[in-house]
Amino acid sequence: LGHVDNIRAMMLQDPQYLAWSGRLLTDERYAVRLGVSVLFELLVELCPQHLFLAIPGLAAQLRHTEPWVRGEAASVLGIIGTPAALAPLPALLTDPSPQVREIVRDILGG
Repeated sequence: LGHVDNIRAMMLQDPQYLAWSGRLLTDERYAVRLGVSVLFELLVELCPQHLFLAIPGLAAQLRHTEPWVRGEAASVLGIIGTPAALAPLPALLTDPSPQVREIVRDILGG
């Protein structure tokens, strides 16, 4: 519906909005969480120099009580793919959720 394009434009105009990314992943609507992943796939190409702003908020969600939030946050950090984004992921290799562990293994290549 063009929402990703609107959000992409907003984040390109003011990269400080990237700090809110982690909170978006707590939305129960799958379409919102999928949109965040699609957005980051675009932003990796368009403005990789600003993605560091999203890392603290995403990394904070790796401690969320819901495994689906931890998995979504790990996935987006994997999309960013910088050493800083990947640094918190090894801790999730022992996550209580087998799905989260699998996501992280796939991202880290092992």
